[in-house]
Amino acid sequence: MSVIYYLLGKSSTGKDTIFSRLMADKKLNLKTLTGYTTRPIRKNEVDGREYHFVDEKTMRELESAGKIIEIRSYPTIHGIWYYFTADDGHIGEEEGEYLMIGTLESYMKLREFFGEVRVRPIYIEVDDALRLERAIQREKIQKKPALAEVCRRFLADEEDFSEEKIRQADIVKRYENKDIDACAEEIARDILLYKR
Repeated sequence: MSVIYYLLGKSSTGKDTIFSRLMADKKLNLKTLTGYTTRPIRKNEVDGREYHFVDEKTMRELESAGKIIEIRSYPTIHGIWYYFTADDGHIGEEEGEYLMIGTLESYMKLREFFGEVRVRPIYIEVDDALRLERAIQREKIQKKPALAEVCRRFLADEEDFSEEKIRQADIVKRYENKDIDACAEEIARDILLYKR
C-alpha cells in the first residue's frame, strides 16, 4: 500500500525547504507528488517541482474529465488563484511512499479520498513574527513584489489553520521549525519510524 506524507503549515514556515531536504534524503526514498496551481511561477521555482503551473483552461479541462480530487480558490490582488490535486496517474501508481505539500483543507480532502491510513500529516509551525519576516524577505526578491498579497495570506492563515480546524484534522504532532536542519532531521527520523 502506498503512503502519502503530507507537509502542511501556514505560509513561510519553511515547507518548501524541508520538502527539498526530505526528497534529497536517500534513506527515506520518497517519491514526489506535485500539486497544481494557476498562480504565476515565482523566482527560483521549477515547473513540476513545487507545482505544475497551469492556466485556468487546463484546470477546467481536468475538472471536466473528473480528474480533480480537491480544489481551492484564493482571491488575491492579482485575481483568483487556484490550487488543486489531480488524479493524473501518479498517485499510488506503484507501491511506495510519497511526499506532498499543501494546505490543511487539501490534506483533509486527500485523507477523505485515500483514507486516514494512507495520508499522514507533517505539520510545521513557526512563530508568527518570524513567519511574517520570512514572507516579506521572500517577496522582496520577486520581479514584482506583492507585499499586500503577503499580508492577505498571513491574515488568511489565522483562519485556515485555526486550532479548531487542526483538531478536526486529527493533527497531534507538530514540528517547530526554529532551526531548519533540526526540524528536517526530526521529520526524517519519524518517517523512518513509520516505515518499520
